[in-house]
Formats: sequence, C-alpha cells, structure tokens
Amino acid sequence: MFTGIIEEIGNIKKIDSISGGFKIIISASKVLEDLKINNSIAVNGVCLTVISINNKNFNVEAVGETLKKTTLKEIRINQLVNLERAIKITDRLGGHLVQGHVNGVGKIIKVQKLGENYLLEVEIPINLIKYIIDEGSITIDGISLTIAKIVHNKIAISIIPHTWKNTNLSTRKIGAKVNIETDLIAKYIENLILNIKDDRAK
Repeated sequence: MFTGIIEEIGNIKKIDSISGGFKIIISASKVLEDLKINNSIAVNGVCLTVISINNKNFNVEAVGETLKKTTLKEIRINQLVNLERAIKITDRLGGHLVQGHVNGVGKIIKVQKLGENYLLEVEIPINLIKYIIDEGSITIDGISLTIAKIVHNKIAISIIPHTWKNTNLSTRKIGAKVNIETDLIAKYIENLILNIKDDRAK
C-alpha cells in the first residue's frame, strides 16, 4: 500500500528484455536507504517488486498484465519516474490510500501555468468516470491529486509548485500517457452494492 506522496524522482538507467517483459534498472538515492529485496515500490504508480539493489540502483521486473495495463510498456532509458516505497504501519497517511494497481491509462491534453500553480487536464478512460467525483482523490503516475473539475471523460487538476517540482510532472508534455488509479473506497462501495443486488436477485 502507498500514499501517493512521491519520495524521489528516479532515472531509468537500463532496460533489458526478459521472457514476457522487461527488467528495469532505476537509479535513486533516498528510497535506497532502507529498501530490501522483495519490497514493493511504486514506479510511476505501478507496484513492482524489488529483485536486486546496489548503492546507486535497484532492479524491478515488469511483465504480462503489468505491461498491458500501464505505460511501462513504453518506458525508455533516461526517463524520469516517480518513486514511492510501500508505507509502514506507523507512517502518516499524507495523501490517500493507493494500491499501485493501475486501472487505466490517461492522456495529458493541457498544461497551463496559472500564477504560481499549474493546471493539468487529463483525458481518462470513460469506464473510470464512475469512480471520480469533484474534489475527490485520484492517482496520476503515482501522485495523489485532488480533482478540481470533471467534464465528460476529462478531469482538471491544480498542481501546486511543490508537487510540480518534486515529481516528474514538469517533464510531461501534451499527449503524454499517464497511469491512472481511481479511489480505492469508490471501488469497494461499487463491489458491495453489486453483491447486495446479486443477493437480492437470488
């Protein structure tokens, strides 16, 4: 489990093809402090398992459904990625509950500077709209963000300078694809309602 508060921006140093996917080497510093093999780490919002570590890099593998459902299938060397270690039970929940299970891929359609802040507009898969509300939470490339406005299948988000500076958002251009994870609670509520309806229909 994660919070959507990015700890560090990593750099993709090497990508090796393996059976069904990629082995990815990522350079970092802060997240390496207490990272261990088999730990979970979110890379652009995708929960991956650490398979090896040295003093400058860590390795993860992305295969199968992970590549199919996320932007990792298009990852490239020297790309900057958002990193967050899995939370500890004693950690503060600074963002919102994030699983690292991407629900779909969105596309940035507008980036605009408004004073000190930035306006980000993202087009998301239409099937995810039901999980989204004004001023609700959404995760974009692993970042916990608050939705300012929804129009059809497009959302607008105001980005504060700290988030802009301490994530990879400043490197993202119009047309860039981003990983989307909707609010966990909304999905649980939907599942509960559907199960209640099924029980009543029996």
